[in-house]
Amino acid sequence: MATTLILLALICTFSCTAASKARLGFVKRGAAESGRSSSSSTGLQTYIVHVTKPETFASTEEDLESFHRSFLPTSTESSGQEERLVYSYQHVASGFAARLTQEEAEELLLKDGVVSTRAARMLSLHTTHTPDFLGLQQNVGLWKNSSFGKGVIIGLMDTGILPTHPSFNDDDMPSPPAKWKGKCEFASCNKKLIGARNFNSFTKGQPPVDDVGHGTHTASTAGGAFVQGANLFGNAEGTAAGMAPHAHLAMYKVCSETCSESDILAGMDAAIEDGVDILSLSLGGPSYPFFDDSIAVGAFAAIQKGIVVSCAAGNSGPISSSVSNEAPWILTVGASTVDRAIRSTVKLGNGAEYDGESLFQPKDFPATQLPLVFPGQGSSNPDVAVCAGSLNSSEVSGKIVLCQSGGPIGLVAKGQVVKEAGGAAMILMNEETFGYTTFALAQVLPASGIAFADGDSVLAYINSTAAPTAALEFKGTVLGVKTAPAVSFFSSRGPAEQTPGILKPDIIGPGVNILAAWPFQLDNSSTSAAFNIISGTSMACPHLSGIAALLKSSHPDWTPAAIRSAIMTSADTLNLGKKPIPDQTLTPADLFATGAGHVNPSKANDPGLIYDVQPDDYLPLLCGLGYTDSQIATIAQKTVNCSTLTPIPQAELNYPSFSIKLGSTPQTYSRTFTNVGKPASFYNIQVVSPLGVDVSTDIQEVKFSALGQTATYKVTFTRAGGGSSQTHAQGSLSWVSDDGYSVRSPIMVTFI
Repeated sequence: MATTLILLALICTFSCTAASKARLGFVKRGAAESGRSSSSSTGLQTYIVHVTKPETFASTEEDLESFHRSFLPTSTESSGQEERLVYSYQHVASGFAARLTQEEAEELLLKDGVVSTRAARMLSLHTTHTPDFLGLQQNVGLWKNSSFGKGVIIGLMDTGILPTHPSFNDDDMPSPPAKWKGKCEFASCNKKLIGARNFNSFTKGQPPVDDVGHGTHTASTAGGAFVQGANLFGNAEGTAAGMAPHAHLAMYKVCSETCSESDILAGMDAAIEDGVDILSLSLGGPSYPFFDDSIAVGAFAAIQKGIVVSCAAGNSGPISSSVSNEAPWILTVGASTVDRAIRSTVKLGNGAEYDGESLFQPKDFPATQLPLVFPGQGSSNPDVAVCAGSLNSSEVSGKIVLCQSGGPIGLVAKGQVVKEAGGAAMILMNEETFGYTTFALAQVLPASGIAFADGDSVLAYINSTAAPTAALEFKGTVLGVKTAPAVSFFSSRGPAEQTPGILKPDIIGPGVNILAAWPFQLDNSSTSAAFNIISGTSMACPHLSGIAALLKSSHPDWTPAAIRSAIMTSADTLNLGKKPIPDQTLTPADLFATGAGHVNPSKANDPGLIYDVQPDDYLPLLCGLGYTDSQIATIAQKTVNCSTLTPIPQAELNYPSFSIKLGSTPQTYSRTFTNVGKPASFYNIQVVSPLGVDVSTDIQEVKFSALGQTATYKVTFTRAGGGSSQTHAQGSLSWVSDDGYSVRSPIMVTFI
């Protein structure tokens, strides 16, 4: 049975779709299982078929379709061969998608030229302040230097878009670049939204309207125009803008509530043909070998065309090795908090105060102490503690009710249960896994969502006195939270399953309580500018996609790997409180959570040095993974013979980070960097060795006299005397110049 994959979002603050009204929360990656895609009463399913393309093949669209049809079983001719061929892929894969029975798919494998057949997996679904938080300001710095992303095209694989939203107006936008070949399936697009196409199997033939909200939100985050007065219920008010406000957008609808791999490949195929510069995918799923991972295969085709591919890391944290989209040619993005909170503070009768969050900020709620009750106290029914089902009105009426997260209903639904029982307000206590990651939710009554540890303290207070009381104080939007950025609990963690020798995720970016465009009104406002606050690595991904667009505009000659390197080596490792970036427990996060750190767009624009990788440089890595020539050809779309290549270990790839499995034998790896800073520059090495590890390099300084010059160094990792009792240790290696550059590579060591 094929695994259902997860579109990497979302916790909604108010309403997402009719389906999500029933339950608010995360779907864990791999938690859901479904049948293979699009099966029918005839036994037909959508299969992805990889074939060997002849070296001299004429690749017109018509010839390609005819070539792909030649592989279909002859029995399909009498049953609608034209309908059986779903997609004929031009760029993302040497192959096609077709509707086949299991028996027909097995017969297909016997044909010459057929490499593999597999049923397409189904994937289900995984700002006003973030530009300021990231240091992006109008008329100065990176926004000015990159012309706000002018001339760059961001393509998004998502749930569609609301084209009339003000975030997609084209005031002051230039015409699309001459290379653009895309289409618009709405009545009209404009110079901002230059393309919109529908590849979703369930809505094909209809305009790519966003009936979920996810696509509109991610598109406006990546490249939305400036919209003044953006807010949600009066909170987080300001001027909304995407990361690249003058970039062009192209939406490829490949999902509704679910997404088929065959549709995603078709969307990526079209985007490459249309001429996008950045591909943004806020979707993904369980780890598979790269030749069996459609996003990895499609992304490899994209980078060969110079397209940056930015993907969400997944919402399966804090579980180890849960990271999605781990292919080393993908920019893998985790989620962190921003320094904005929609504050509601719990004040207990004993004087203790705990800051929480809530979008519902009533102006008339009394700040006086009210009776406080925990309905689960003394109850044998576990649903009562999590405020699921009905509560005893006589116990909670007129009181502030403490509810635990979890259970069979969502977080907003708990408030409805409390309200129906006559509760005056609710304190919503995080699950232990959530830690200090709190969500601004549009509850139906006065409420405060607080951290697990704070909830434990509230519960201890209730148990300590015969007449516990509490009050709620609503403080509205608060900026400057010093713990930010902090890695959210849901952000998926490394090490990567397929390539643990390459540190993933690569980077973290804003992904908690993100305000962006929404296709539905959430209140009674008559304005057409609806916004919503949601959370997920789906929200972090388009931040990085937009930042990549800024860098592409500022440095059009940089490769996708160069852009990734600039983002990683310039990343911040401290929060606003000048302490190491924490995780959801507010203790320092490890590199499997943060990757290189938190994105710093302005520093990424001028990184000093870059670690570059060309597409063919990945082939020795794939050989080193033990893939067959045929499997690698599925990814590279050309003949590969590992016997003529020198396979390399994972850590030898010219990556801007190190992930090492270290035993008693020292390990040595090389890196090559390119000078993109100042022509005449001098760098010294600075190493922070992981505990229990000696780190040495064959050179300690580098002198450049011109831009574009390269230098290679070797670094050796050796277990130190006495070693370490820990399973992991981390450090860093930085090249620091006398004119202000610090090019940092994180080091994660796993002891074996």
